[in-house]
Amino acid sequence: MSYEDRIIETLRAEVKPAMGCTEPVAVALAVAKAKELCQCEDPANMGYLQIEVSVSPNIFKNGLSVGIPGTDQVGLVLASALGYTSCHSTNGLEVFKDVNESDIALAMQLINQKKIKLTVADTDKKIHIEAVVTNGAQYGRAVIEGYHDRFVQLESNLGVQLTETLEEGTFSQSAKNPLFDLPIYELIQHIEALPYASIAFLLDGFEMNEKIAHYGLSKPCGMSVGLTLQQNTEKGILSDDLMNRAMILTAAASDARMSGVSLPVMSSNGSGNNGITALMPLVAYARTTPTSDDALARAAAISHMVNSVIKNKIGRLSALCGCGVAAGTGAAVALTWLMGATKPQLEGAIQNMIANTTGMICDGAKVGCSLKLATSASAAVQSAILAINGIIVPSGNGIIGPTADATIINLGYLSKHAMDTVDHVVLSIMTEHL
Repeated sequence: MSYEDRIIETLRAEVKPAMGCTEPVAVALAVAKAKELCQCEDPANMGYLQIEVSVSPNIFKNGLSVGIPGTDQVGLVLASALGYTSCHSTNGLEVFKDVNESDIALAMQLINQKKIKLTVADTDKKIHIEAVVTNGAQYGRAVIEGYHDRFVQLESNLGVQLTETLEEGTFSQSAKNPLFDLPIYELIQHIEALPYASIAFLLDGFEMNEKIAHYGLSKPCGMSVGLTLQQNTEKGILSDDLMNRAMILTAAASDARMSGVSLPVMSSNGSGNNGITALMPLVAYARTTPTSDDALARAAAISHMVNSVIKNKIGRLSALCGCGVAAGTGAAVALTWLMGATKPQLEGAIQNMIANTTGMICDGAKVGCSLKLATSASAAVQSAILAINGIIVPSGNGIIGPTADATIINLGYLSKHAMDTVDHVVLSIMTEHL
């Protein structure tokens, strides 16, 4: 398979619509699948029903405080309940799209009757969800690992339906994605060579993510970071420039998404906030600078693929903020490319962005993420403008290596060898008062 074909395959696998934060989405998806395996035809029949959900620490951390679409509540217990009362596994990462008021009432009944048991698994896996639904002699069990929508074990009282192993973060079960070992500039060259028709589908992500951003600008939701920044732009306190527009659109989309608004976003590498960060700074650029659909689609491909490469190095879920160090870097490179950058400038955007945002940790998904996304969008614009003007962090400054590719490797080394303790401490702090 050619590199061009692999790029298209990777983009189609990693760029998907998702409604709600992908951690509670994945939990609901696992419960929905277990329910279907259990053949529970009447969700209201709770006499012998028990739902047991076990999640990895990272899933627990990211699902603890984030809004559930269609509700005004947060958390994985509610996600588990809705997975049983209203969700269908065929909806994938849009599993919450059919939730209605009667489903929510039934879900609250499940919770009040203590039909749901949620535990944190003793596992080093970043993405691990096991859902077991039992109802009398019937049971269903579904396990998700590696990816938010990848089932690796399925079984019921009728027998085992699926069992496989998957190396977390790899592109396929049989081999690592060779794109992740390509130099970034070479990867960009392959993207430049793609037929426009093969990447035109990426434009859907701009429309989808801009729609939820405008929702976040139309009314208070989440922390209203984007709306507040926009109001201060209208007052003349902030200037209406590229950096602020990128911050406003990115934050507004996150405000809406993290509060549980029932609108999908185009995710990137299993994260809706990554998808927002990867695309909204490009929208801000295109709104003031004439940009063809062809160029915009290629910029989206660059942003998503750089995000993929970095997420592959640091882990699909990490103690580092993926929006800051991965998706934000993708946006920075894509912006620099749209500005007509040379190879040193493209690589310089990576050096600048990683030098700037590496210290940003992930302390779970919640409404406050809009602040980090605003920072990431601002840093992406800053990194691109500085790189275009030849201002690039030199090698040897902290973890910055002699090349952008070396810096990404250093970032991965930092994530895998120094950040596990951070994750445990963050989780301990977050759960102290539960």
